[in-house]
Amino acid sequence: MELGLSEEQEMLKTSARDFLQKECPKQLVRQLDESDTGYSSELWQKMAKLGWTGLVFPEKYGGSGGSFLDLIVLLEEMGHNILPGPFFSTVVLGGLTVLAAGSEEQKKDILPKIASGDMLLTLALTEPSARYDAPSVKTKAVAGTDGHVINGTKLFIPDANVADYILCVARTKKGKNPEDGITIFLVNAKSPGVKGTLLKTLARDKQCEVVFDNVSVPQSNILGKPDQGWPTVKDTLQKATVAKCAEMVGGAQAALEMAVQYAKDRVQFNRPIGSFQAIQHYCANMVTDVDGARFITYKAAWKVNEGLPSDMDVAIAKAWTSEACGRVTLLAHQIFGAIGFTMDHDIHLYYRRAKAGEIMFGDGDFQRAIVAQELGL
Repeated sequence: MELGLSEEQEMLKTSARDFLQKECPKQLVRQLDESDTGYSSELWQKMAKLGWTGLVFPEKYGGSGGSFLDLIVLLEEMGHNILPGPFFSTVVLGGLTVLAAGSEEQKKDILPKIASGDMLLTLALTEPSARYDAPSVKTKAVAGTDGHVINGTKLFIPDANVADYILCVARTKKGKNPEDGITIFLVNAKSPGVKGTLLKTLARDKQCEVVFDNVSVPQSNILGKPDQGWPTVKDTLQKATVAKCAEMVGGAQAALEMAVQYAKDRVQFNRPIGSFQAIQHYCANMVTDVDGARFITYKAAWKVNEGLPSDMDVAIAKAWTSEACGRVTLLAHQIFGAIGFTMDHDIHLYYRRAKAGEIMFGDGDFQRAIVAQELGL
C-alpha cells in the first residue's frame, strides 16, 4: 500500500517550506497579525509568480492545472509556517467556487486575475448564528427589474477587509426545504451599501462583519443557477473543511518539531528534559495525534479529489483534527514550561491558529452530528 506523495508533490512541499521560511519569518508573521490588512502585497505577488494562486485552476484560465491534493500539500506547508493572508479565502473559498459554478465568461474574467495575484476574493456565508448549514442563511436578495437587492449581515467573513469581490450567499426564495432558494452573488466589495468591520479575534486573523444594506447586484453577477446555489456552497464547504484540516496538520507538525527539539536541548537536573518519562509520553501523544490527523485528512482529501462520496470522511477528519491539533499545541506549551507562556514565544502563534481552526467550518460536535447522520442515526 503506497501512501506517499508523488515526486512532484514532494518537490512542491520542499520548495514551499524553503520559500516560506525565507520570505515569511515569524517576525513578519507577527507584524502582519498586528496590521489592518493582514498580508504583505509583496509576498503575495511572489507567491503568485510561483504559481501558487493559480495552482488548482486549468491552464486555459491562467492556472497550472494542479489537483486538489496538490493544493492540500501546499496548504499543509502554509500551516507549518502559519502564513497570514488571504490565500485560503481567495483560492479555496472564492476561486474553487467560481471554478465549480461560474459561467465560462465569469471563469475567463475572474480566475486569471486570481492566478496572477491581481484579485482577492472571499465567501460570505456565516451569519450571527455562526453555523455552516442552509437554514442559517437569513440574508435576503429580492429580485428587481435590473437584478437583485441584498440585505443582511454576514459575520466571521475571512479577509473581507481586503477582498475585491465577495461571494455573498443569500436567500432568494423561501420554501419547505431550506436548501432550496439559495443563490450566490458576486458582489464588488466597494459597492454602495457594503460595509465591512474588522473583528478582533483570538488568532488575530482578519475576520469581518459585512453588512449588506440595499446592495444592488446585476443579474450577470449571479454565480450558477438562481435559487439552486446550495449544492455549490456545500461542495465548497467540503473542500474548505479538508483544506483547513491540512493547514492545522501543518501547524501541529511545527509545534511537535519545536517541542521535541526543546526537549532534547533543555537540561534540568543535569539531563535533557526529554529523558523524563512524562515528557516522553507528551511527545509520543503529540506525534500520535499529528500522524493520525494527517492520515485521515489526506484520506478525505483523496476522496474529494477523486469525486467519491466523502461526507463522512470529511466530517471525521475535521472532528479529529480540530481536537487533536488543540491537544498538540497545548502539550507543546506544557513542554516549554514558563518560557512557552511568554508572548514572545512562537508557540502562541500556533496555539491561537489551532483554536481558530477548531471552530471554522464546524467544531467537533458539529462534525460528529454529520457522522451520526451518515450512520443513519
